[in-house]
Amino acid sequence: MSIRKVNFVPKEYYHIYNRGNSKQEIFHDDEDYILFIKLLHLLNRSSNIRVSELIDFGFDISVNEPLVSIGAYVLMPNHFHILITPTETGDISKFMQKVCTTYVMYHNKKYKRTGSLFEGKFKSQYLDNNIYLKYIFSYIHLNPVKLIDKNWKINGISNKQKALDFLQKYQYSSYLDYLIPKTRSQEIILNRAGFPDYFPNKDNFKKEILEWLSFKE
Repeated sequence: MSIRKVNFVPKEYYHIYNRGNSKQEIFHDDEDYILFIKLLHLLNRSSNIRVSELIDFGFDISVNEPLVSIGAYVLMPNHFHILITPTETGDISKFMQKVCTTYVMYHNKKYKRTGSLFEGKFKSQYLDNNIYLKYIFSYIHLNPVKLIDKNWKINGISNKQKALDFLQKYQYSSYLDYLIPKTRSQEIILNRAGFPDYFPNKDNFKKEILEWLSFKE
């Protein structure tokens, strides 16, 4: 997978996303999700790590000189979203190339397939103002609600508690790391200091999520 040639600027913020080719699923079971989440941590470095070691390594491995800072993420069955900013000496394109290439190698070997998995190179949106940046935190973390009500943004949520309960059980995002800080080892993926402090405590975060759950297009 080639490196995308985009001028990502340190201390600027970007919404990164991609989905499976022809909207196919890219995560099929718990192992797939966990492996990709591990990659977000283990490959956030300039040096390389052997693919064969990845499954055995965990979140207790420290990373020096990271390529990027991650503010939020979510993995869905056929796509992913990441809120990200490059470090002063880092590179979003290099980071995403490492993560996606490694995951495709793992996926193709596990499922005995060949060819592309993702729908081309990853996509990016530049978040050029505070309103947009703050919204993306909620947009990313609310993505899993579509799994229980795909039209909730149009029709609204009739049972907000059901949606909140579902989000709290969904393990493949950084939602729980904001709602219940310092309870999961994968929280190490996040560098909250690299982003504006919109949610100084869990009550601020929960209030923001509830407000967006009440929104209807």
